[in-house]
Amino acid sequence: MKIIQSPDLPPANGHYSQAISHNGLLYISGQLPIDPKTRQPPVGISAQAELVLVKLKTVIESGGSRLDQVIQVRIYISDIRLWDAVNDIYTEFFGDHKPVRAIVPTRELHFGCLIEVEATAAVSQ
Repeated sequence: MKIIQSPDLPPANGHYSQAISHNGLLYISGQLPIDPKTRQPPVGISAQAELVLVKLKTVIESGGSRLDQVIQVRIYISDIRLWDAVNDIYTEFFGDHKPVRAIVPTRELHFGCLIEVEATAAVSQ
């Protein structure tokens, strides 16, 4: 088991790792759309979805994987009415690759964020 910490993102604030690589799989912790420089989420679901997916990609690549090796994605949104906007941005981000996915409407997310994303990816041996 190998703990992954991207040098391009701040370390986790809580007692967890950004990702763990184990037996050819990369398990990525939930990523929030917190701007690494301002430490604030951008305004609106589109900006938050774009930022959180870029952060997800950063962790995936730091763990030795790629977007086309993502197996599963879980997306938590603060309101089901955000589903269409998130789906549109997600579709553009992943292109032809279609990992299995769940979008889970929740109530409030940490720091007032509108979205959180976690994933599992294969790691090339």
